[in-house]
Amino acid sequence: MGHRDRLSVIQSYRFALYLSPVQERALVGHAGAARKAYNWGLKRIKAVMDQRAAERSYGIPEGQLTATIGWSLPALRRAWNVAKPVVAPWWRDYSKEAYNTGLDALARGLRNWADSRSGKRAGRPAGFPRFKSRRRSTPAVRFTTGTIRIEHDRKHVTLPRLGRLKLHESARKLARRVEAGTARILSATVRRDGGRWYVSFTCEVERAKCTPACPDAAVGVDLGLQHLAVLSTGDVVPNPGHLDTAIGKLRRISRGLSRKVGPDRRTRRDASKRWCRNQTVLGRAHARVANLRRDGLHKLTTTLATGYGTIVVEDLNVAGMLRNRRLARRISDAGFAEIRRQLTYKTRWYGGRLLVADRWYPSSKTCSGCGTVKTKLALSERTFTCTTCGLILDRDVNAAQNLAALAATVAGSGSETLNGRGADRKTPHPGPVAVKRLPGTATVGKTGTVPPQGRTSNHVLTSAT
Repeated sequence: MGHRDRLSVIQSYRFALYLSPVQERALVGHAGAARKAYNWGLKRIKAVMDQRAAERSYGIPEGQLTATIGWSLPALRRAWNVAKPVVAPWWRDYSKEAYNTGLDALARGLRNWADSRSGKRAGRPAGFPRFKSRRRSTPAVRFTTGTIRIEHDRKHVTLPRLGRLKLHESARKLARRVEAGTARILSATVRRDGGRWYVSFTCEVERAKCTPACPDAAVGVDLGLQHLAVLSTGDVVPNPGHLDTAIGKLRRISRGLSRKVGPDRRTRRDASKRWCRNQTVLGRAHARVANLRRDGLHKLTTTLATGYGTIVVEDLNVAGMLRNRRLARRISDAGFAEIRRQLTYKTRWYGGRLLVADRWYPSSKTCSGCGTVKTKLALSERTFTCTTCGLILDRDVNAAQNLAALAATVAGSGSETLNGRGADRKTPHPGPVAVKRLPGTATVGKTGTVPPQGRTSNHVLTSAT
C-alpha cells in the first residue's frame, strides 16, 4: 500500500439493499440491540455522576465520593459482558457487533463531551449524550469482524449473523478492487435512511496517483445562492434549489401527517398505521432531496478536481450565515461546507491542491483589473464597476478572478492551506489580507472619515508574510 506511484486512502462504497421481511426484522433487532447497550451504558454512567454530585452537595470530601467508572470502549464492553445475562437475557440472538456498535457510539460521545469541556476539541461545544429513542433514532449496526464479503455474482453481500443479502445494484466496482488486491474491507455498516436500508463498506483503497487535465491552471470558485458557483473562467453553475422545488410537496405531506394520530409518550399511546405510512412517505421525500443534492455536489467537485491543478475557495462563515433566518434554508440547501469538504479530499485523490482564502479577504470589493478596493459594496449591486480603471464586470466573476489570482502568490504545495478547524497553515496567506483594525488606532480628529483610496472603512490591508 505504500508504493511511490500509489496513494492509500480510506474510502466508502454505499449500496442499497433488497431485503426480505425476515431479513428486515433481523436488522431491526440488531439495531435495537445496539440501542439497548447504548442506553444501558448511559444510564449507568449518569447514575454514578448524579450520585457523586449529590454527595458533593452534602459536603462529603472528594476522596470519599462514589468511585468513578471507565468511559472507554474496553471498560464499557467489560461491564456489559458482566451485566448482559440480567439486562438482556436475549443477548445470544444477535451478533456481538450490535452491542459493540452502541457502546462505541456512547464512548465517542462521552469523549467528545469531555474534550469539548476541557478545550481539547475545536468547533461547537459538544453536549452530553442523550438516550436514544426507538422512533427518533436512526437504526444502524456496524460489523468489523466475522464474514464480510461480496459474493461472486456481485449482486449479494454476506454479513455476520445476517447471511446473504441482495443488493439493488451491482457491486462490481468494489469487487474488482478487492480481487485485484487494491482494496481491503475494514468494516460494513447497515443503516436505514429514508425508508430504505443501505450497506456501506469502509475500505482501505490503493489509488493510482493522478494528474489533473490542466495541472498548471488555477481556478477561483465563488459560491453563492443565485448561482451555486461562479468560476474565474466565466462558467456559471446554476443553483438547482432542490429543497425549494420540493418544499410544496413536503408541506402537503406534513399537513397530512399532523392530522393523523401520532405517538404520545406521556400517555403511552402508539401511532396509528396511517401516521406510520405517512411518516414513511415524508422520509422518502426528504431522502430524495438529499440524494439529488449529494449527486449534484459530487459531480461539481469531481469536475473541478479533475480539471484544474489549483482550486481557490473562500473561508466562509457558514455557521454565522445560518443565523440569517431569511436565507438559512437556502444556504443549507446549497451545501457550501459540503463542497469544501469534498474538494479537500478529491484534490488529494487527483493530484491537485486546494487553497482557502482568508475569511476577511475582500474578494468582492477588489477590482480584478487594477487591485483597487472599494470602501462599500452593497449586496444589491450585482455588477462591479471600478471608478479607477473603468472595469465593468459581473460581481461574482470579479470575485472569482480575484481568488484565482491568489494562487500565483502562494508558495509550496498541499491539499489545503487552511482547514475548517483552524489548523496550522502550510503556506502563508497570499498577497494582501484584510485584518480588523485594532481599537484606538484611528487618527485623532478623523474618526469616521473615509480612508484613502485602496483601503476599506473598517479593515486595513496588510501583507501576510
